[in-house]
Amino acid sequence: MTDAPEAPEPITPSVAEAAKDAHGSNPWRLNDFRLLWFGRIAAVLAIQVQSSALLWQVYEIARRDHPIEQASLYLGLVGLVQFIPLLALTLPAGEMADRRDRKTTVGASIAVEALCALAFLGMALNGSPPLWGLLSVACVFGAARAFLAPASQAFLPMVVGRAALPRAIAAQSIAFQTGAIAGPALGGVIVGVSTPLAYGVSLGMFLLGLTAFLLIKTSGRPPAPDAAHSRWDAVREGLKYVWTTKVVLGAISLDLIVVLFAGVALLTPIFARDILHVGPEGFGLLRAAFGVGALLMAVYLARWPIVRRGGLWMFGAVALFGICTLTFGLSKIVWLSALALFIGGAADMVSVNIRQTLIQLSTPDAMRGRVSSVSMLFIGASNELGEAYSGLMVRILGPIGAAVFGGIGALAATGLWAAMFPALRKADRLS
Repeated sequence: MTDAPEAPEPITPSVAEAAKDAHGSNPWRLNDFRLLWFGRIAAVLAIQVQSSALLWQVYEIARRDHPIEQASLYLGLVGLVQFIPLLALTLPAGEMADRRDRKTTVGASIAVEALCALAFLGMALNGSPPLWGLLSVACVFGAARAFLAPASQAFLPMVVGRAALPRAIAAQSIAFQTGAIAGPALGGVIVGVSTPLAYGVSLGMFLLGLTAFLLIKTSGRPPAPDAAHSRWDAVREGLKYVWTTKVVLGAISLDLIVVLFAGVALLTPIFARDILHVGPEGFGLLRAAFGVGALLMAVYLARWPIVRRGGLWMFGAVALFGICTLTFGLSKIVWLSALALFIGGAADMVSVNIRQTLIQLSTPDAMRGRVSSVSMLFIGASNELGEAYSGLMVRILGPIGAAVFGGIGALAATGLWAAMFPALRKADRLS
C-alpha cells in the first residue's frame, strides 16, 4: 500500500459545481441545501422513532414467552431481515444512482419508507401483531434504504459543489444527529404511552421529508454513463475503484469492523429493561445520549472543521469509541452508562465526518453513486448485520459480556487498521 498524498487527488468540477462554488464554502446560502437539510432531519427523525418503537415492541413480544438470551435473538432478526435486501440491492442501487436521476430515486425511496410506517401503524392498531408481520415490513424497509443511501449521498455534492462540501457534510451530520437524539428519546416516551402513536409520528415525519425533497430545484441527473459499459461492468468498475483507492477502502472497511464489534443500538433495550431497570423512558435516554454527544460534536465541526491530520484524528476517535463501549458494558449506573454513550457519540461523529469527507473528496462525480453504494453496503453490514451479530453474542456471552467483547474488539481493530492502511493513517488535508 502506498502512502496517501497530503490531499485527495483534485477533481475537475463540472460547470454546475463551479457555479455552486461561486457561493463559497457556506452551503447555507443555497435554498436547495436548506431543503435537503430539512428533508434529511425529518427522514432521520422518522427512522429513529420507528426503530425505537419496533425494537421495543419486538423485545416486549418476545419476552412474554422467552428468557433474555433467546429474546435477544429476535432483536437480532430485526437487523438481519433489513440487511438481506441491503446486501442484495445496494450495489445495483449504486449503479442506478450513477445512471438515473438521483433526486427522483431519493423521493421514491422515502415514499416506500412512508408506506412501511403506515403498515407498522396498521399492525400496531391490532394490538399484538405477529412477529413475522413486523419482520416482513422491516425487510421491505431495508430494501428502500438500499436505494435511498447511495442516491442521497451522491446527490449532496451536486447541490452544494466542492468548495462547500466539507461544511455541508458536517451540517448533514447535524441533521442526522438531531434526528438521532430526538427520535429515540421521543420514541421511548411515545411508546410508553402508545406504540401506534409512535408509528403515526414516524409516518408524518416521512411525509414532511418527502415534501422537502420534492421542492428541491437542483437537477439530480448524473453525468451521462459510458454507453459501452454494461451495468455489471459499471458495478465492477465501482468495486475496483474502491479496492485500488486505499484511503477509501480503509475508511469504509474500518466502519464495518468497529460498528460490527462495538455497536450498542441492539443492547440498549436489554440494558434498559433487564440490567439498569429504567423502562421505556430510560431506553429513550440511553438511545438519545449517544446522539446528544454526536450532535454537539457535529455543531462544533460545522463551525470549526478538522482540516489537517485527518487520519490521526480519525483513529484516535475510533479508539475512544471502543473505550466508551467497554465502559457502557461494565456500568451498572444509568448516568454512567449515559455518559459513556454521550462521549462515544462525540468520538463517533469525529470519525464519521472525517471518513465521509475523505471518501467524497477522493471520488469523481461520475462514480459517487457506486462508491456510495459500496460504503452503504459496509455500513448496512455493520448496523443491521451487527444487530444480528450482537443478538448472537448476547446469547453466547450475555449482554454485559457482549458489550465488553465489542469494546475490546474495536480497540484491537483500531490498531490493526492503522497498521494495514498507512495511507489512511497518514491522510492529512480535508479540504
